[in-house]
Amino acid sequence: MAALYEGYTLCGLAPAQNLSNSGIQGIEEERDSDHVVVTDSTRSVMLYKVSDQKPLGSWTVKQGQNLTCPAVFNSQTKEYVAVSDNKVIRIWKEEDILLDKAFKATVSSDVWRVHCVHGGEPVVLFQRGAVRLLDSLLAAPQQPINEVLAEEEAIRSLLLSLNKGDNFLYVQRLNPNTLQRYRLEKEEPGISPLSFSASFRDQHIRLLYLYPNGHMYQSVVSVRGPGAEEGAQALPLPRSLLLALPVSEGLLEAASALVLDEAHVAVVGVPHPSAGAGKDFLCIWNANFQTLQAGKEMAGKIYGQLWSYSNKLFIPHGKTLSVIPYECPKSSLASALGKLRQAQAEEVEGLLSRVDIQVLQPSVGQLAATLVSRSLADPAFYTPTTLAQIVHTQCLCHSVCPDLVLLALERKDYFLCQLCLQFFPDIPEAVTCACLKAFISIPDVDAEKASLDPDSISFMETLMSRECGQVGLQNGFSPTSFEGGHSEDKETTPIPPEQICPVGLHKAVLLNEVLQTAYSDTFLLPHLKDLCSQHLFLQYLQFLYQRCSQDSFPQMHGLRSPSLNQIMDWVCLVLDAHFTVLVMTPEAKGLLLNLHSFVKSQVRLVSELGKIEGSLQELNKMKVKKDVGQYSIEVIELF
Repeated sequence: MAALYEGYTLCGLAPAQNLSNSGIQGIEEERDSDHVVVTDSTRSVMLYKVSDQKPLGSWTVKQGQNLTCPAVFNSQTKEYVAVSDNKVIRIWKEEDILLDKAFKATVSSDVWRVHCVHGGEPVVLFQRGAVRLLDSLLAAPQQPINEVLAEEEAIRSLLLSLNKGDNFLYVQRLNPNTLQRYRLEKEEPGISPLSFSASFRDQHIRLLYLYPNGHMYQSVVSVRGPGAEEGAQALPLPRSLLLALPVSEGLLEAASALVLDEAHVAVVGVPHPSAGAGKDFLCIWNANFQTLQAGKEMAGKIYGQLWSYSNKLFIPHGKTLSVIPYECPKSSLASALGKLRQAQAEEVEGLLSRVDIQVLQPSVGQLAATLVSRSLADPAFYTPTTLAQIVHTQCLCHSVCPDLVLLALERKDYFLCQLCLQFFPDIPEAVTCACLKAFISIPDVDAEKASLDPDSISFMETLMSRECGQVGLQNGFSPTSFEGGHSEDKETTPIPPEQICPVGLHKAVLLNEVLQTAYSDTFLLPHLKDLCSQHLFLQYLQFLYQRCSQDSFPQMHGLRSPSLNQIMDWVCLVLDAHFTVLVMTPEAKGLLLNLHSFVKSQVRLVSELGKIEGSLQELNKMKVKKDVGQYSIEVIELF
């Protein structure tokens, strides 16, 4: 199905005081899909980089002059072309600062528009219907311009004219120079089209026009037809009703329709069938299946303007020019009706594999929200691979798609849970605690079936593999040695029960992800108070800390693992939340005594290090002898 994604503001508007127009004449795509040229209705042309919403250039005509034609970009010459005061053609490059010093030429007749397709030469359309290639026109700017339209006719859009209630389509071919004239069928008396748009495919022009009564028609014209003789009658232009859109009460006033592809049409200013009156929407309809596939309410006044470039819709509304990314995948009847049972991975792989994926962050967020919403509503629908790909893009966060982690827990998709904990910087403490409770309650047999991050598994495999060996000294001290008040410098002891991991490998990996998640203890503590397996969790934390703090434990550079500080912080949090219960539980007595003994050894270690701190600082101040020979003994006295 088609989708409209989260939009963003490209720039502000300066609409007319009576809000009769948006203040924008036109928007044209520039050098690539990430640059557009915006021409306002008075004096200025702006170049924007769409992904950054930043202006890259601005050009303005003098006070008293007006731009009467939207600027276009000539990709052949890398130049901009616009028209001021109807007859002055202006051409400039991006590095030009002042339009007044750039090239300009005055022509003999008023210009209506300059059109330029990517890679083609600009074409000038005059107000009386004549068409000239820009280069041939500039070769003789004052050449006479013939009048194609009748005296009463006036251009409305493209090569469409209005004459006493009749609408005509003119198709001008430049090589050879031929002209075809068609008469559009009339609608209800007194009703003229609100908007026109045209697309070109397979040597045919597809004309789309929308009437105030909500009727949208399509006409198809071949560009290979013979030219009409001068003075010949206009040919009737057949039409077919494409859509009959809802209009509520009365007629549409400011609306526009735009062809997106063979099946989809974007419409703005037409009521949403399911929304109340007085609300303006941007919608995508599937004309083949007569279904509304996506809709987004637009705040502020709608001006009936709409542009589309590179899967982005540009729409002025209120005092804002918004950019709305969209997707229109090929539709089947099942997908158009929302009945498709499984998502097609190719509906999203092309999107997620794009180099400029960061540009599409709003689109990715909307895609994730749509998939999650559908998965929650339909137990038979779930797309774990696609959701994991989306999280891997790092374009998503919890606030954009708040139900994703809970969905992963509900579907027991522990790999997706792990990815969210790794990549989401804003997971709420309540969700973190929900993950902790879920991970602790997983049977080890089920946890081992989950496919998890290889680096985090490698860390725990290394940590747990040392259970079969000997326990080395911890930070230079053996924790049990302080019970008797003495130390044993290099003595090792057999592995005590508390040094054996109380949970399986994969469950330990998942618990480690919780330990590394950002949190505020103020908000986390209340959620920890109803943790039922605090005894098991404390046992695991004790095991983890004692293992990671051993002198003999190798540094695991590059592997994802919790730090000693993170482990000890969680020990403190769990003890704060459950100390009374743990004290009153006989089974927890041994655990608390071990933790007490361990903390006591750490305090002793810090105290001993404090005693020699001054001496260690003096060592740093000592000057090293440059020539010590092949062998030397140096005695350093510490006071």
